[in-house]
Amino acid sequence: MREELITRIINILSKYDIPAQDLRLDLDIALADFEITSRCTELMIADEDVNEAMLRRFLAAKLASGRTERTLEYYRNTMRAFFRKVEKNFDQITSDDIRLYIALRIKKDGVSKVTANNERRNVSAFYQWLQKEEILLRNPMSKVEGIKLQKAKKKAFEEIEMEKIRDACRTNRERAIIEVLSSTWCRVSEVAQIKLSEINDDEILVHGKGEKDRIVYLNAKAKLALEKYLSERKDDNPYLFARARYAGNVATMSKNRKRKDQCKWYLDPELVDGDKNMEKSTIESVVRKIGRRAGVENVHPHRFRRTGATYALARGMPLITVSKLLGHADIGVTQVYLDISDKDLEEAHRKYVR
Repeated sequence: MREELITRIINILSKYDIPAQDLRLDLDIALADFEITSRCTELMIADEDVNEAMLRRFLAAKLASGRTERTLEYYRNTMRAFFRKVEKNFDQITSDDIRLYIALRIKKDGVSKVTANNERRNVSAFYQWLQKEEILLRNPMSKVEGIKLQKAKKKAFEEIEMEKIRDACRTNRERAIIEVLSSTWCRVSEVAQIKLSEINDDEILVHGKGEKDRIVYLNAKAKLALEKYLSERKDDNPYLFARARYAGNVATMSKNRKRKDQCKWYLDPELVDGDKNMEKSTIESVVRKIGRRAGVENVHPHRFRRTGATYALARGMPLITVSKLLGHADIGVTQVYLDISDKDLEEAHRKYVR
């Protein structure tokens, strides 16, 4: 067993250009005082009913504390996948099991470290609840460290990129989506849920993350884009951005139109779903397509949110105001969105430091 372990370690570390002979000597010394045996898990038979019952209690507690259905679904999916992979009852799972699960998610399943860390937090929330309810005395997550994430600087759009994106819009509907994102700094899920009845001149009531409502605002470009778009709408759908009735109708209609007009399906009331909103993923797809036509890289809805906050701060808007417009409860979260260039820092230093 010792030889097998040493061989595995050498194979793993071979990609780091460490001489195998030197590594072998170091491992022999390091492992000299340890007895090594393989893990025995064949007697550990997971009872899915036990895990599912405890998961239901956990979700009920989170629902009572005010978590949204979207958050509950994320907990549910994460924990079910976790139990399937680990194959043990919740009270038999160890810190080593959890570490192995995370490692396999990253190395074998190919998920990003961000995704793996989000899943780790969900598992941690479950075990914290178990400990708080005194169902478990020890929390196996207490020994599992968070995943260190590389803090890559996220860029806002440059002004020329914004104009290219606007120029690449083919319909008033596409322009309305871009301008609403640019002006309101809404999350894409919030934009998808906007109802026509919630728009009042240059204000929109949006239902934010964690069921927190707030008012966002339309600038002149956004108001004009919405006026043009809404003047084309002949349907009775209550949402600002309506869903197509179903893809078959849209595809059939598209065959009878020129290519440049195929994205104008929403002009036909028969193709618009009567009461459903455009899905979040559909808005994301529309925005990405506009970005590709514009020749701008990495175009997605959330980047408009970061861009708006960055430019507003650079023009003198107080950070606390930026935070409120973004719908952040913690001003520290707002700072993640900012793309402050070295030039901005230099100008700020020249202005404020004497």
